[in-house]
Amino acid sequence: MLQSFRKAAGLTQAETALRLGVTQQTYSALERNASKVSGERLLQLLNLLGVEMVLQARGLSDTGVRAAEPAANDGPTW
Repeated sequence: MLQSFRKAAGLTQAETALRLGVTQQTYSALERNASKVSGERLLQLLNLLGVEMVLQARGLSDTGVRAAEPAANDGPTW
């Protein structure tokens, strides 16, 4: 996924690494093991690549309005 975002931004691994302040080898390892990337580093990288990450609580519509609650007799909604 990171590789796709990087390529969409028109950057090489070397250019991305330089902007992040790491070596190309370090950045390459980061792309291969994205699940090991710290939250801080991931946010920095997504920002650099021009990717917007939107977090939204479940049950909220795109307008921020909470979806209708289930009726009381529907039982628990775990």
